[in-house]
Amino acid sequence: MLRFFSIEQGVIKELESLPDTPVEVSIKNAHWIDTINPTPQEQNALAKTLNITFPDSVDVEEIETSSRCFIDSEGLHVHALFMSPNEGRFNTVTVACLLQNNCLLTIRDEELADFRLLRLRARKGQVACDTAKQLLITLFDQKVENHADMLEDMHHQLERLSAYVLEEDNSDLEEAVGRIARLEDANGKVRLCLMDTRRNISFLIRRIGAQNDERESLREIVLDIETLMSHCTFLFDKVNFLMDSTQGFINIEQNQIIKTFSIASVVFLPPTVVASVYGMNFNIMPELHWEWGYPFAIGIMLLSGFAPYLFFKHKGWL
Repeated sequence: MLRFFSIEQGVIKELESLPDTPVEVSIKNAHWIDTINPTPQEQNALAKTLNITFPDSVDVEEIETSSRCFIDSEGLHVHALFMSPNEGRFNTVTVACLLQNNCLLTIRDEELADFRLLRLRARKGQVACDTAKQLLITLFDQKVENHADMLEDMHHQLERLSAYVLEEDNSDLEEAVGRIARLEDANGKVRLCLMDTRRNISFLIRRIGAQNDERESLREIVLDIETLMSHCTFLFDKVNFLMDSTQGFINIEQNQIIKTFSIASVVFLPPTVVASVYGMNFNIMPELHWEWGYPFAIGIMLLSGFAPYLFFKHKGWL
């Protein structure tokens, strides 16, 4: 799927694709071309019109800095990580951005919240920019703002989860461990995206040849990233503390169960010894023909069982 946007009077607007308009014409008229899992025909049209080699997924997923941020004859390439929710978890998706003259090409395999929000803002005329270069900066700025919202939401979730684990008596600790693990995973991926964005912004500051106001915008994004990185570290420490506390509570519950079984085994051990003694098959046993032998044995068993229980109770172990 291809979506086309143009810059009109300092505002980005989405171009309507008419059925009888050749795709090559829309490509030439667009200042921003957003591709989502394009078909081979769309890839060929982009490659032919923009004179580029359409990247494959293997090239886009390379992690080396030289493979993610570079300039060649086709233009300026930036491969950036974005967050994608997936069934209660987050995945990282790499988006290939190509800045060529006054045209920005973004290549991705799935729908992303950052692009959907930017597209909705563009439809309302809320995205102000004069060049495709400024649009790329706006995209990264919005990405950082969305990451800030994610961290704020994770902080609220962590506060509620902390109260659930530390203050409620009947909390499901095993279920809490799963929730903590998901928060830790999301926080780690946000941190990874922020680190990747900081690397991309540093590359743009060095190579984009931006004007003073554009460089200032990029530096402000870097400052925002540094602040969010500190917040990620705070959340990471809080998640680790909560995970350790939850595991500690689980160990306490398990130790309490083991303690109960240990005390029970000690309480029933003396009666078992008495029963074993009177279960022996000897000819001469004085209590064997005694009228009160059976009640006597039962009494000894009960007394030997209650004695350890009373001792543990006196010591405060129960």
